[in-house]
Amino acid sequence: MKAPSVYLHALGMINALGGDVDAIVPALAAAQSPGMGPVHTGIGDAFVGSVLAPLELAPRADLARYDCRNNRLLLAALAQIAPAIEAARERYGSERIGVVLGTSTSGIEAAETAFVYHAQAGQLPENFNYRQMEIGTAAPFAAAALGVQGPAFTISTACTSSAKAFASARRLLQLQLCDAVVVGGVDSLCELTVQGFASLESTSSTRTNPMSRNRRGINVGEGAAVFLMSRDEAAVRLAGLGESSDAYHISAPDPQGVGGELALRDALADAGIAASAVGYVNLHATATQKNDEMEAHLMARVFPGGVAASGTKPLTGHQLGAAGATELGFAWLALARDDANLPPHLWDGEADPALPALDLVQGARALPRGAGTQYAMSNSFAFGGSNVSLILAR
Repeated sequence: MKAPSVYLHALGMINALGGDVDAIVPALAAAQSPGMGPVHTGIGDAFVGSVLAPLELAPRADLARYDCRNNRLLLAALAQIAPAIEAARERYGSERIGVVLGTSTSGIEAAETAFVYHAQAGQLPENFNYRQMEIGTAAPFAAAALGVQGPAFTISTACTSSAKAFASARRLLQLQLCDAVVVGGVDSLCELTVQGFASLESTSSTRTNPMSRNRRGINVGEGAAVFLMSRDEAAVRLAGLGESSDAYHISAPDPQGVGGELALRDALADAGIAASAVGYVNLHATATQKNDEMEAHLMARVFPGGVAASGTKPLTGHQLGAAGATELGFAWLALARDDANLPPHLWDGEADPALPALDLVQGARALPRGAGTQYAMSNSFAFGGSNVSLILAR
């Protein structure tokens, strides 16, 4: 018996492009990201993707111990889909709605601030609580804030965290354990990630430059993206997903991209389509030497006829645990909204002659709105060899 299809009904998003979806759509089309810029850290200058929108929503009084920047980012995204969540709760009951979120930082920034205070005052600040930074907190906090009582858990697999959340959410729906799931990811800027990637010589002090011969590394970013997923039919369906693990190296990708290619091909097989049916691919495209080399070669193998593609991290920064959900969100927008073009690939235009040429989106391009089904793919690769590919259909 074929498993039931699942659909993505509503999207909430906040990142360096803007404070909500309506602000992000035109900023993405114009490749204008006000939150991208230089900052000074304890070990030098960095270029990051910061959320500039005010984070005015705070956890209610009984959840105040969870108050931190990470959870405020999450609340800002959840507020955008609150009507859809409320409608699902009224229809199914709170116990039938789950929450699956990905994160890699949780509220580490709150702990960093607390430790600086401790060094000066000899004690932790009164408002600091360990729950603010505990890595598994995001989903249970969101469930409590939303008043839903279904399964709630957090996934932390570095840069595939929120992409893998969609696989888990789909399983909850197909196994009839939930009737709706809030799914996505959230991460906030902190010294640990900015300085940690700098120590690996993986960051760029200027805007990241994916697929260029001049690429120098990533810009760390922050943000949140959340969907409501259910079995109820909607315009956009989660058509396919593939997961694999290289176990090649703790931080470097397999140069041959064997695991990444397996994830892409499994997603295509799960969707029941040929590669030629895909109209757009959101690349992982970190602009590190090794990731872009691996990804360009596997894309050329999987899509020998070419496919429109772009890497969007120059406009958001690499949001780590929130990257997969955000980049799937960009693919969803291209399918779901008539005013949304394909995300542009922002770079210096100097192709690396060592890499196969890709059809990188430049200027205003949109998926065709003709008869038939349109497909868009989003790829995520992570430390430890974790690979995820997701396919949406309209």
